[in-house]
Amino acid sequence: MSRLIPLCSLLMLIASHSALAVTYTLPPEGSRLVGSVRTITVPQDNRYPLEAFAAQNGQGLSNLLEANPDVDPFLPKAGSTLTIPEQLILPDTVREGIVVNVAEMRLYYYPEEGGTVEVLPIGIGQAGRETPRNWVTRVERKQAGPTWTPTANTRREYAKEGKTLPAMVPAGPDNPMGLYAIYIGRLYAIHGTNANFGIGLRVSQGCIRLRNDDIKFLFDNVPEGTRVQLIDQPVKMTTEPDGSRWLEVHEPLSRNRAEFESDNKVPLPITPVMRAALKGSDVDVLRVDEVLERRSGMPVKVNGTTPHRPDAIERM
Repeated sequence: MSRLIPLCSLLMLIASHSALAVTYTLPPEGSRLVGSVRTITVPQDNRYPLEAFAAQNGQGLSNLLEANPDVDPFLPKAGSTLTIPEQLILPDTVREGIVVNVAEMRLYYYPEEGGTVEVLPIGIGQAGRETPRNWVTRVERKQAGPTWTPTANTRREYAKEGKTLPAMVPAGPDNPMGLYAIYIGRLYAIHGTNANFGIGLRVSQGCIRLRNDDIKFLFDNVPEGTRVQLIDQPVKMTTEPDGSRWLEVHEPLSRNRAEFESDNKVPLPITPVMRAALKGSDVDVLRVDEVLERRSGMPVKVNGTTPHRPDAIERM
């Protein structure tokens, strides 16, 4: 994801764009595939970067870059087609409260009344200031108009860039926490932002960042005490009730500074259960190889009639 960071200086200059969560009807138990992929056409008079299209369609910048690897993120070509990755596999965990999958930079909210899931794009912690990846906690409290008290380490980092941070940043439009905050555990928050470029990037101090309309939606609807689970699932797989098998692969988060700064792809974590499923006799192993290499962030059906080659999966 380090290749995305140079975009920040440009994206800070664009006007704010906001979009509410994408709502999905929950599938029955035993099914985790929801939604469908759609496409849009970039207007002929386009003057907006990819971030604007991401915001207008309830996606993070990383989601659109995964789905559209050849697009110019600074200025998508007029008349070109953008794929909006609205089909996805629900994370392999309980459908309760808030589930944050840091690998795909999405937050899933399962309302108490059930029946739907709200999916929102997020920004997460920088390399070295990671958002937790395997943690179950709860909403401790909520606050409108939060203040921000930078840590000593944060103040030192800003000082290296010639910037002086006050001991406390008051509530308001200049506060990087935005206008609303949902505090989880004792050290982290799900909050808004005063710079929408960070949605779909690793730019925060470890907290979870949302666009303004999205954090307002969560603030108004998520009760205190709600269960919150943070997971790291760059590879998701489901076998649906009709027997179809689907594989969704995102670029994994770097595990250390060397991986973050490297141009090489981060290795994919394939669980033994996934490995066994991907060696099934009905699996198109050539298609599996393509999905694992492409890492589009979109579900792909991997059942097929290609001759079975178990050795193809041994590379994972």
